[in-house]
Amino acid sequence: MTRGIFIAGNESALSRAIEAETEKRVERFAAALIPNRLTGALAANTVKISANANEKRMCLDWNPSSPISARTLILAAENRLDRIDEAILVCSPPSVRCGAADLPLADAEILVNDHIKGWYFLVKELAAVFSSRKSGILSLAYHDVPAAKKDDTADLLGPSALAFFRAFTQGLLAAAHNEPYITVGFSCSDAGNEEAFSSFVFKSLDEVNRRSNGKLHRFGKLNFFK
Repeated sequence: MTRGIFIAGNESALSRAIEAETEKRVERFAAALIPNRLTGALAANTVKISANANEKRMCLDWNPSSPISARTLILAAENRLDRIDEAILVCSPPSVRCGAADLPLADAEILVNDHIKGWYFLVKELAAVFSSRKSGILSLAYHDVPAAKKDDTADLLGPSALAFFRAFTQGLLAAAHNEPYITVGFSCSDAGNEEAFSSFVFKSLDEVNRRSNGKLHRFGKLNFFK
C-alpha cells in the first residue's frame, strides 16, 4: 500500500530537501507550508513560497495561527491521500535580523502565531487522528543553526522559534510511550547539509518500529553514528 505522507513547515532548504526525498518514495504526497506574512525588509529576508505544485506534491492551504485551520488541513490531507500514515513536521524558521527597537510588533506576533502556536494546533489534530487509528508515525525534524557571529546582526526571533520546537519535540518524545502511535525526532547540526540529513531521516523512517518510539535521531559530524 502506498504510504500517505504529509509534510508541514515553512519554505526552506530543509523542507525542499525533505520533499525531494519524499518524491523518491511515493507517487504523491501532501504539503502545507507556513505562509510568509512578515512585512517590509523582514519579508525580503525569507524564502518565498512557491505557488506551483509539481506532479507529486499536493499543496494545501494552512493558517497556522488558527486551530480550526489545523483541523481543516488534516481533513483535507486525509481526503487527498486517503489516509495519513506519516506526518513530517519540519522546523527551519526564517531569520529576523534587526535591532530590538526596529522590530515591528506585528512581525513578532506573526512569528509567535505561525512558528510556535501553529505547531501546537497541528500536533493536536495529528495526534487525534493517529490515536483513533492506533497507528501512524509523527516525525519532527529541525536544523540546529549555529549561533551568529559577534559582527552579525542578531536574529531576534528565529532562534526562539527553533528553541520552542526543540523543547516541544523533547516533550512529545518523552510522552511517546503512552501513545498508540510512534513519535520520533530528528536534529541536524550540519549547516548546508540538508540533502544528506533528509536521506538520513528517511533511512531511519524506513526502519522505524516500536523500539524507535520516543527516540531522537541526531545527524551531524559529531553525532552521525548515534
